[in-house]
Amino acid sequence: MNNAQLNELKNRYVANGAASSATQFADQAENAELWDADGQRFIDFAGGIGVLNLGHRHPKVVEAVKNQLDKLMHTCQTVMPYAPYVQLAEKLCHLSPVKGDAKAMLVNAGAEALENAVKIARAATGRSGVICFDGSFHGRTFMTLAMTGKVLPYKNDFGPMPGDVFRAPFPNAYHGISDEDALNGLKKVFKTDLAPSRTAAIVIEPVQGEGGFYAASPAFFKALRELCDEHGILLIVDEVQSGFARTGKFFALEHTDVQADIMTMAKSLANGMPLSAVVGSAAVMDAPGTSSLGGTYSGNPLSCAAALAVIDVIEKENLLEKSEALGKKLTQRFETWQRQFNTVDNTRHLGAMAAFELVTDKASRTPDPKLAAALCAKAKEKGLILLSCGFWGNSIRILVPITVSDDVLEEGLDIVESSLEELVKVEATATA
Repeated sequence: MNNAQLNELKNRYVANGAASSATQFADQAENAELWDADGQRFIDFAGGIGVLNLGHRHPKVVEAVKNQLDKLMHTCQTVMPYAPYVQLAEKLCHLSPVKGDAKAMLVNAGAEALENAVKIARAATGRSGVICFDGSFHGRTFMTLAMTGKVLPYKNDFGPMPGDVFRAPFPNAYHGISDEDALNGLKKVFKTDLAPSRTAAIVIEPVQGEGGFYAASPAFFKALRELCDEHGILLIVDEVQSGFARTGKFFALEHTDVQADIMTMAKSLANGMPLSAVVGSAAVMDAPGTSSLGGTYSGNPLSCAAALAVIDVIEKENLLEKSEALGKKLTQRFETWQRQFNTVDNTRHLGAMAAFELVTDKASRTPDPKLAAALCAKAKEKGLILLSCGFWGNSIRILVPITVSDDVLEEGLDIVESSLEELVKVEATATA
């Protein structure tokens, strides 16, 4: 079926809230390229929203899934467990920067991991309150929507959110929020909304994903860790988007000297297969009662096999070093645009987790979400899949597979540059 025929089916049978606005349908893909149902080629700078750090259909991941498929598809691990589940748990416990000996549980998606992290924190502390940050994104289930710090498009239509969730400012120097401001805002929450003695956990993304690719500094994390320790609060670090080599480390938290009590991970954990994990200090993870955690499909054998292959590829193919090198290439190009265009500012990266800001002008730093949307649309016309993000919707984030070839990377960056040139020139003409 071609794009037109598939669009007819989508419009007729897929609920509007779940339907993509895109009119192209992915048909096949390889590394950082994909082709739609009409055979048109696209360069993929979205990577399935951070799911494909190893690229589409990495051969070793595909091979691992096929081998597992020939042996076992499903039993539900609570009925009869299987080797890939416990083998992956062992790997993640050794890799994750958590306090003391670690234990893990596997589920299906990032939101589900966050839900379980909160359940575990509440069981371990006997407290109910949760503090998150402005601009955060933790998922689309009700609890994680309450934790997510952005109304549109996620929360607006769904009525009251679960209670005992509160928010503090996230440090963002470019937009006037220093580390000290953020810490003072957090302490204000303790005074106005939630006493430390009722706080089960503070939940933070080391680099905000949907929130704009802003990284919390090592100093902020150190202060946060000290604050949690002072009050017996658990620190939950959400690595759903920042994990598995995206920032030049297995986990972004490794750029600090801080250890988490609980970590959540998903997306590139299984490079396209549905899988997420919660890893934490053993005593904390063992707090919930027997059979209180899990799910029918949690830690599916195929997904676990894919994740084991992902970890192996990251280690054997030097993906951490490649991520650092990719981040430097992206930043060099971004800085060229920042000098070239008055609308490009605040270029930033941690490894290959890279972004830049689109503003009306650098003096005012006024976010320009319309230009960001136009840039993504123009790039799509030219054969590049590009994503915006951020509290104001004006940041352009790059989630191209770390395995992208130099030629394809440069082709994609050239499309961004030519699109900016066209849009800024049109804007200047319209203003004149």
